[in-house]
Amino acid sequence: MATIHNFEDLEIWQLARVLCQKIYPLTFEEPVVKDFRYKDQIQGTCGSVMDNIAEGF
Repeated sequence: MATIHNFEDLEIWQLARVLCQKIYPLTFEEPVVKDFRYKDQIQGTCGSVMDNIAEGF
């Protein structure tokens, strides 16, 4: 088993980053782009997932 030295080595953090990279561009498409509150919430959540994993590490 590999030793993990930082949170970026965690597979779950890497998967969260991939998920964020897929979701974030969708917030610039219709109809999400017109709903500013929803768009901001989704964009904030994307980064928050990775932040929470890093904080827990």
